Amino acid sequence: MWSFFADLVQKVGTEQTIVVMDAEGVGKTRRHHVRPSRMVAMWGGSLAAAGLLAALLVAFTPLRTQIPGYGTEEMKESARLNTLRVRALQDSLAAQRDYIQRLRRLITGRVEPAPPSDGARSESGAGGGAVATGEAGPPASEGPSGASARNAHQQPAFAPSPRSGATASAPGGLSFPLSPPVANGFPTRGFDVATGHYGIDVAVSEGDYVRSVGDGYVVWADWAQDGGYTIAVQHAGGYLSVYKHNKRLLKQLGDRVTAQEPVAVTGNTGAVTTGPHLHFELWQNGLAQGPDAYIAGW
Repeated sequence: MWSFFADLVQKVGTEQTIVVMDAEGVGKTRRHHVRPSRMVAMWGGSLAAAGLLAALLVAFTPLRTQIPGYGTEEMKESARLNTLRVRALQDSLAAQRDYIQRLRRLITGRVEPAPPSDGARSESGAGGGAVATGEAGPPASEGPSGASARNAHQQPAFAPSPRSGATASAPGGLSFPLSPPVANGFPTRGFDVATGHYGIDVAVSEGDYVRSVGDGYVVWADWAQDGGYTIAVQHAGGYLSVYKHNKRLLKQLGDRVTAQEPVAVTGNTGAVTTGPHLHFELWQNGLAQGPDAYIAGW
């Protein structure tokens, strides 16, 4: 066999005749005229085509990942980016869980008063327009004990003056003074930090509409043990309005509401209630505000 190929290679450019016959010389003899140069070109072309096909398969298919060492840097970079994304997602979920827990404590009334801060006191005292407790301010005859109780819950909130005749536009989209959330009713218990009452109770008839004090989105609409059917609306600027002891809720979590749009029906639900009334709270950036300084007529 090797001698046959050696004879072909020796005379590559000349045409040669190959005789095919049986070993015993019996049968028909067949002659083939071949040119070795053409045979070499065909073999070389076939090998080149096979190599090109293999290169294409490796370059454009996942087979390249099976080559040891190929794409190692790219895979390391991808793994690093995925790790960063997972950590960012974990941080986001942790922050969301913390926000939900704080909102749950806010809705259920389990809010601890913030410790007094000398810096916050000095800022609230020098700001002029800011009110420490979120109310119009204690009477001049109030004793030191009452003032210390109010200062125990710092409220760096914007409280428009009730005496300003024009309607002011506050940071966050709420327009002050706010319209009352109920058309008929009168306050029976005010905002009192010392006793942990971070809102105002308004006596109402059962079955009246409870209206949102501003545009926003419903972030809570569920039953609470103390507050009964409770709904909370998140407004721009960090403001949150809460409406408790409702008979029925008219909105669901995630609904968008506009100012003075009905969100619930007044009632007498929940463990902490002595009759049909609305417990209304107003918060800003996690701090309770005195609603009577914000609501017209209260």
